[in-house]
Amino acid sequence: MKLSLVGDIGGTNARYALLENTELRAIQVFATADFQTPEEAVARYLASQGLAPGDIGAVCLAVAGPVGGDLFRFTNNHWQLSRQRFCEQLRVGRLLLINDFTAMALGMTRLREHEVRLVVEGVAEKDRPALVIGPGTGLGVGTLLPSGNGSWQSLPGEGGHVDLPIGNLREAALWQRLYQRIGHIRAESVLSGGGLHELYLATCELDGHSPSLASAAQITNAALAGDAVAAGVLDQFCTWLGRVAGNSVLTMGGRGGVFVVGGMIPRFPGFFQASGFARAFADKGCMSGYLEGVPVWLVTAEHPGLEGAAVALRQARP
Repeated sequence: MKLSLVGDIGGTNARYALLENTELRAIQVFATADFQTPEEAVARYLASQGLAPGDIGAVCLAVAGPVGGDLFRFTNNHWQLSRQRFCEQLRVGRLLLINDFTAMALGMTRLREHEVRLVVEGVAEKDRPALVIGPGTGLGVGTLLPSGNGSWQSLPGEGGHVDLPIGNLREAALWQRLYQRIGHIRAESVLSGGGLHELYLATCELDGHSPSLASAAQITNAALAGDAVAAGVLDQFCTWLGRVAGNSVLTMGGRGGVFVVGGMIPRFPGFFQASGFARAFADKGCMSGYLEGVPVWLVTAEHPGLEGAAVALRQARP
């Protein structure tokens, strides 16, 4: 029986693994900027494992963006993928494309106890939807639904592109400066690596500071080192993530809990837990009571997207 391959492709990195039975092995990470096409990256991965086109029977790729039709254009990198060309070049019999946060949501069903950290206490209602949300290169949002027969369904969507909510007068003032800089303000405009830097610049403009930090990493490091301006920006970032997460729970009835994932928040778990996230998450006026008892976990697992792609491939088998 041929091996299967799973991949999790974001804006910056592409992760690949071989799937044997229910376990992943030979996980490798490649920079998307190093390859012209996804076929080139997969071929390089196969070669590193002593494999060639035709040695893989089925592939599931989790990709950043809405999936449909033969041609897929990646949202946050230069790649394009034609299903037909991919299968022909790599001699693959079966290709399953799913949204990256569909995979991320399914990956929550494979978490181990040491891979989650409780942020907001509560009890998950097992028959209700769960929210999966995470800032990284962009802002991903997914919904996980139990199917009642031991399997799971993940609903694709583009929740990272909802309008950024405003909860107080300072946020309104920040929104105005962000709008003057970049126009329409989506949640992702702030809740992403590039968005954190935009929020920093808007904050410096509003408060009369001279900006000196040039990236999300610099802002995060300065905040953790005690820089008051950077710490305020990072706290506002977490607060806005709480507002967006709370809105999403209200929209989908997500009393199954919230999983915070992605490449950014796990880098500062202590700061995140002490930030304004929990307060903003539950700050919904007359509906604040609905958020009481909804647990929030920070996910620290290394490759949940790959695990979710493996779940999707297993569940899709005839």
